[in-house]
Amino acid sequence: MKAVVLGAAGGIGQPLSLLLKANHAVTELALYDIVNSPGVAVDLSHIATPAKVEGFLPPDDGLKKALTGANVVVIPAGIPRKPGMAHDDLFKINAGIVRDLATGIATTAPKAFVLVISNPVNSTVPIVAEVFKKHGVFDPKRIFGVTTLDVVRASTFVSEILNDPSLSPSVSVPVVGGHSGVTIVPLLSQSSHPLPASLDATVVDTLINRIQFGGDEVVKAKDGAGSATLSMAYAGAEFAGKVIRAIKGEKGIVTPTFVNLASDKTGGDALKKELGKDLEYFSAPVELGVDGVAKIHGLGKITPAENALVQAALPELSANIEKGVNFVEAPKL
Repeated sequence: MKAVVLGAAGGIGQPLSLLLKANHAVTELALYDIVNSPGVAVDLSHIATPAKVEGFLPPDDGLKKALTGANVVVIPAGIPRKPGMAHDDLFKINAGIVRDLATGIATTAPKAFVLVISNPVNSTVPIVAEVFKKHGVFDPKRIFGVTTLDVVRASTFVSEILNDPSLSPSVSVPVVGGHSGVTIVPLLSQSSHPLPASLDATVVDTLINRIQFGGDEVVKAKDGAGSATLSMAYAGAEFAGKVIRAIKGEKGIVTPTFVNLASDKTGGDALKKELGKDLEYFSAPVELGVDGVAKIHGLGKITPAENALVQAALPELSANIEKGVNFVEAPKL
C-alpha cells in the first residue's frame, strides 16, 4: 500500500506524514514538496513501523518518482490562511498549485485515490476533476475532498456540551454541504449522542457557528503563526485510514466527504432531488469501497432549521464549484 503526500514538508504535511507512517497498513510512503521533503523523510524513516519512506523534490522528475505506483495520494500542498484572509483569497495561489499536482497524478498515477486537503476544497476538488477530464482519466469514484475536520470538530464540540470529553471518539455527527463557512452544515439532529432537548436555542446556534468557523478560531489563536494544521493532519490521516481500509476490502465504512455526485448516479440523483438543486459536488455521508465511492447516502430526516442551513449553503457552494471548473477551463495567460 503506497501512500503519497504532496506538500509533505508544510504545516499539515509533516504531522500528516508522521500519522501515515504510524499507520501499519501503509508499506510505502513517498513525500513530495518544493523544499525539505528529503529531510522529513529521513527523520520519519527511523520510526519502527513497516512503511519505507522516501522524500522527493521537483528536480529530476521528483513528482513523477513520488507518484509512481501510488495507491493513495493526499494533497495538503498550498499556503495556509492568514488572519483576515477569506478562503477565496487562498484560491488564486492554491488553485495553481493543485492544478499542477493534479496534472502529475493524471499522467503518472491516474488510478490512485486522490484526497484533497488544499483549501478552498469546494473549488480545489473540481480543479482536480477537470484536470483528470482533460487527460481522459477522470473517475469520479476516486477523487475526494477531505471534510473530516468538520466532522472531528462536531464530535469534539458536542462532547464538550455534553460535559464529557471522553465521549468525543464515539460521538458521530454527519456534516454535509461543503468545507468552508456557511457551506458546512452539521446535522446535529442525527448526532449519535443527542443534545439535551432543554438546550437553549442560542447554545445550539453558537455550536453550529463554531463548527462552521472553527478554522477562524485557530487562525486567531495562532495570531499570524498559521492555521489549523495539527487537527487537519489528524483529520486527513483519519480519512486516509478509512480509504485504505476500504481499498483492502473492509465493508460498511461510511463517512462524509466532498465528492462528484456522478460517482454514484442513483445516490447522487436522489440527493440532488433532496437539495432541489442540480449540483455537481456535495459532501454527504459516503460508503467507501474497493473502487472508492460505493454509495452516496442522502440527507435523511432533517429538521426545518437544518434544511434552512442546507438551502443557505447552496448558492455559495455552487459559486465555489463553478470557480474551480472555470479555473481549469480558462486559457492560461
